[in-house]
Amino acid sequence: MMSRARADSLSGALLVLPAIGFLLVFFLAPNLLLVGYSVIARMEAGVMQYGLTFDNYVRAFSVDLYWLVLVRTVRMGLMAALVSAAIAYPLAIAIAQGGLFGRVVTLVVVTPLLVNVVIRSYAWSQLLSRQGALNWALTNLGIAENPPQLLYTEWAVLIASVHVFLPFIVLPLAAAIGAIAPEIGQAARMAGANRVRVFLRVILPLSVPGLAVGLSLVFSLTAAAYVTPQILGGNFSPLIGTLIHQQVLALNDWPFGAALASLLIVLVLSINLVFLRGAERLTRRWTAGAGN
Repeated sequence: MMSRARADSLSGALLVLPAIGFLLVFFLAPNLLLVGYSVIARMEAGVMQYGLTFDNYVRAFSVDLYWLVLVRTVRMGLMAALVSAAIAYPLAIAIAQGGLFGRVVTLVVVTPLLVNVVIRSYAWSQLLSRQGALNWALTNLGIAENPPQLLYTEWAVLIASVHVFLPFIVLPLAAAIGAIAPEIGQAARMAGANRVRVFLRVILPLSVPGLAVGLSLVFSLTAAAYVTPQILGGNFSPLIGTLIHQQVLALNDWPFGAALASLLIVLVLSINLVFLRGAERLTRRWTAGAGN
């Protein structure tokens, strides 16, 4: 007769099998196929020549254009993550405090997710164009006589990316801040700490896990985005997603597009590991400091 512990273990394994199968079919297999395509040579006529080669990766790092696009993609992802974090903390604190104002802030943060990202990107293109609402306001308020066009610049991509992906850092932060016992903040205020010190010494250290998750999400989504950079950056400020699209669909260079996509995955995973490891070390250090 099978023991109860063994039966529970077997039933647990059976419950996990569908999830493992899903990941194998829809995550691992496509990525392995992507890596396989990236080491295939491409002939001049667009016909793929099967055989092991790393020329596509060498080309990605040896040609200045591709290297600059990779650097721009990482920089844009980091900037979007940091700007989003600065905006997200006040919103997350308001949501965590609850009440009517917290519910209104939640609605304001979540509602844009109901609008398609293409529509939001085109709306930003109208606002940031030379004859857009932003330049009109700057001119009529006397701030700038001839304001520059933000459309098709990195600034346009950054502004829209922060707007599009802001909920993905606000919600994890709100959950982390909401899990902090109110008595901790009250004790800090009774000890003479003002709001700034309470934030720096209590809320910030204890919300680092939520911050790390949010930074990881915003960075990953910004770095892998195609629609927003294509509409607002165009060919003047392309990110890696735009470059992959051009290589695969316009130039029919699937192996090189697969190599760029593989590099993007490695870069995103590496930086995410840095985020998570850094958050773990900061939490450990702050916890040790609080204990002393």
